[in-house]
Amino acid sequence: MDRRKFVAWSAVGASGLVLPTWAQVQQPAAPAQDKPRPPQLPAEKVKEFVIAGHLDLDKVKALLAQTPSLLNASWDWGAGDWEMAIGGAGHMGRKDIASYLISQGSRYDIFVASMLGKLEIVRAALTANPELANSKGPHGIPLVAHAKKGGDEAAAVVKYLEGLG
Repeated sequence: MDRRKFVAWSAVGASGLVLPTWAQVQQPAAPAQDKPRPPQLPAEKVKEFVIAGHLDLDKVKALLAQTPSLLNASWDWGAGDWEMAIGGAGHMGRKDIASYLISQGSRYDIFVASMLGKLEIVRAALTANPELANSKGPHGIPLVAHAKKGGDEAAAVVKYLEGLG
């Protein structure tokens, strides 16, 4: 400690304030303890849930009731082709499954929004990021194909996307 710091600390000490010692001030704070992470979900259970998201609402409900953390779990079909159960519902046109998963708090993307006929979401995303019109969803399926799976409820989205060229 140099003379200037010594004088400053002496003045504080003379004032009667109780402060930590210089040694305590010099010590770095102890690192925060990381919270223990829960174990990974079993891969086969994730795969089963994602497959069910394509076609089986009852199974989706049963698996989610048994293991709630499956809600946003993703399966890699290979080469970075990641998919969540809601993504499977999106390209299969399963509004019932997608709506159920959303009601449970699932994240969803522009592909599912297209299938559900959410024109305001699709338009906002493409206004902010026009290049998304050419992006591919799970299995390389284009955005307009997702919208077409939405049937009559997504007709406005199909028209909008086709109008983009």
